[in-house]
Amino acid sequence: MRLALLGCGTVGSEVVRLLHTQAADLAARIGAPLEIAGIAVRRVGRDRGDLPVDPALFTTDPLGLIKRDDVDVVVEVVGGIEPARSWLVEALRAGKSVVTANKALLAEDGAALHDAAAEGGADLYYEASVAGAIPLLRPLRESLHGDRINRVTGIVNGTTNFILSAMDATGAGFAEALDEATELGYAEADPTADVEGFDAAAKAAILASLAFHTRVTAADVHREGITEVTVADMASAKAMGCTIKLLCIAARGSDEAGRETVSVRVHPAMIPLTHPLASVGDAFNAVFVEAEAAGQLMFYGRGAGGAPTASAVLGDVVAVARNRLAGAYAASESAYADLAVRPMGEALTRYHISLDVVDRPGVLQGVAGVFARHDVSIATVRQGPAGGGPAGRGEDADLVIVTHVAPDAALAATVRELRGLDIVRSVASVLRVEGGA
Repeated sequence: MRLALLGCGTVGSEVVRLLHTQAADLAARIGAPLEIAGIAVRRVGRDRGDLPVDPALFTTDPLGLIKRDDVDVVVEVVGGIEPARSWLVEALRAGKSVVTANKALLAEDGAALHDAAAEGGADLYYEASVAGAIPLLRPLRESLHGDRINRVTGIVNGTTNFILSAMDATGAGFAEALDEATELGYAEADPTADVEGFDAAAKAAILASLAFHTRVTAADVHREGITEVTVADMASAKAMGCTIKLLCIAARGSDEAGRETVSVRVHPAMIPLTHPLASVGDAFNAVFVEAEAAGQLMFYGRGAGGAPTASAVLGDVVAVARNRLAGAYAASESAYADLAVRPMGEALTRYHISLDVVDRPGVLQGVAGVFARHDVSIATVRQGPAGGGPAGRGEDADLVIVTHVAPDAALAATVRELRGLDIVRSVASVLRVEGGA
């Protein structure tokens, strides 16, 4: 089995090392040795240290490498949308199996890859695109294929989980925790994709597509990042017996006509300390799956890094190589359900709202009236002295309200009206509450 490797950065280099150090075992598992036919890179002459590979294998012509007759499997670890999409479509249409870690491409236009795989009779595997080395996608697309998945809730970005875990444990603010994550190598120089939720949203789209047999793209995912989470939010969560995590949530539901739908969202949320995801700290990932027959399942481990991601890549390589030797290929895609993706406004959730209000009789009644007008039921109210209102404006009070489940649009409309009340100095924070907190 001869491989074309596209990219030789952090993950690609680890793939090369694993192919070298585990060559005998991999050959025994597959039934044939794995050989690198070529490695496509931007700069052939770049110093790659002690990488165990013949320098003559490097090329700057990825398309030419893909089209070679002696290439059986294409492994893509470059990332990005183009030209990766064109390369992989070319390979799949030519009947060459593809293993990719490209979550952005799969989330934006996975349909093009699946269609090309079906057209060419080739395998498309992408375990490494979500949660690194954690065996997750294959259980969803194979092990649980005989079950009905109702909900997937996950921590799928290690950078944001490290930041929020540090804020919770040390009392640090967001900026301070981000600096620590950057120093330790958990955050990129430009952390936008992580802290604004883009990375998690792409993974949420992939998970939802597999779990609900429906094509879901990143554009279908409601996305919010963690940059607005404050020290006060963390303290409020602790007071409720909760912690705050950036969650990806994909769930089945139904519309007003009773038709089955799916909602997919990424946002910070409070979850109770008793929830299995609450104890997932540092830069680890975990995904909590709820299925009708299997019940509750948890997948946990390191979700990023060169070696863990390369492990997932090699697992896929073994699978597609064995299929090719057997003259078979796996089903490209299961999208028969074709469920409608509901807008965020229709998603059912709960809010934790912290208000700075005027401390005088009738304020609570006025605030409660806003919730009633939007048909939002209040679960709990906690009132205490303010941390200090604007000078010369009298005494203020802090009012913390947690709602029952309601449509997100009704909750958002409630918050908008609260911001306009003269008895409300400010809406200090708004966070969603998940997991029965």
